[in-house]
Amino acid sequence: MTTRARGYATVTWPEANARRLARQHLSGPVPGLSPADAVGTMLGTHAQVLSAAELSVGLRGAGLTRADVRTALWTEDAARRTLVKTFGPRGTVHLLPAADLPLWTGALSAVPTGPNPFPKDARMTPEQVEEVVAAIGAALTGAELTVDELSEEVVTRTGPWAGDLVMPGFQEMWPRWRQVLHLAGHRGVLAYAPNRGRRATYTNPGYTPLPGPEAQAELVKRYLYAYGPATPAHFARWLAAPKRWAEGLFASLAGAGSGSDPSSGSGSGSGSGAIEEVAFEDAGPAWVVAGDTDFPAGPVRGVRLLPYFDAFAIASQPRERLFPGRAFERALGGGQAGNYPVLLVDGTVAGVWHQRRSGKRITVTVEPLEPLSAGRLRELEDEVERVGAIMEGRAELTVGAVSVGPHA
Repeated sequence: MTTRARGYATVTWPEANARRLARQHLSGPVPGLSPADAVGTMLGTHAQVLSAAELSVGLRGAGLTRADVRTALWTEDAARRTLVKTFGPRGTVHLLPAADLPLWTGALSAVPTGPNPFPKDARMTPEQVEEVVAAIGAALTGAELTVDELSEEVVTRTGPWAGDLVMPGFQEMWPRWRQVLHLAGHRGVLAYAPNRGRRATYTNPGYTPLPGPEAQAELVKRYLYAYGPATPAHFARWLAAPKRWAEGLFASLAGAGSGSDPSSGSGSGSGSGAIEEVAFEDAGPAWVVAGDTDFPAGPVRGVRLLPYFDAFAIASQPRERLFPGRAFERALGGGQAGNYPVLLVDGTVAGVWHQRRSGKRITVTVEPLEPLSAGRLRELEDEVERVGAIMEGRAELTVGAVSVGPHA
């Protein structure tokens, strides 16, 4: 990759986008990349739909399949599991590298919360929250429990108030204690264990969170390395955190000096000089890791298929540049990135796609927003073949919505 050094100057969208794609391993799959390394590169993989998470991981590494992801996540020897399924950024279910759990739990557990969103009669006092989190951690230590089994344990260890059915769930009411399920994950006392049949189970992964300031400083640097240049507002949106808090955090990390090697994953905690300011086109002042000011000089080329809630589509800002024109309406789903699997053409969202599986056969239907040339279609066929290999099936391409055009 050809790069050129920059000082305090304007970083263009094509430069930023090209670097993000490269660091996401979306410029081309990386030989020898492990599932945990791929997830670490993305800063977590959204896993509410686990098959989509498996595809996100597989797209980053040459030869990776869903079986590799499942082995890293669920191998019988718990000590050898390199991935953990738990509650990550935005309080949503993610895959995270096991080695990074102290960092993630330290950072997420120290993020300030906003106003209590629950009705007054459903809320818990701060003391009750702490009591429930402690009960969850104790109940799951050395155990793998379904949510119903965990509920019984929590109510037994706290009191009947924890079991009051006051939380709206999926067509039913859940017990009061469920409102802090994600917080228990952020505190490091809850993670998913292997399913028992078709039922999810939870366990206590036994990780001790890093101190909050140290963990949050390191998380900012990793975020900027993966998705910078970025503003505090971008970071706050990605993390679902208060914007003013993010502004203060960035300010505490700014100043003269240089930070640690951002690609090493190591950091010395908070302090000035860890990040530096650049100008980022229409976004105005933005930030990168100190000294990390090289950007690719060449344009992005190629066709990629990203699944639901792929980390690149969610974290890349400004969103209107990644989803230009009609893509903003068709592929964002009311402004929420990830609701549709997307087609990338030369690093920009250019359509949506979906798949239907029957046994080993996977029908991939792509709906480009503009006609694709014969050359682009050949690239797309190769990408569909990769999707099939990752998902351990035979994928076939159909193109909907538009006809083949004569030009790229």
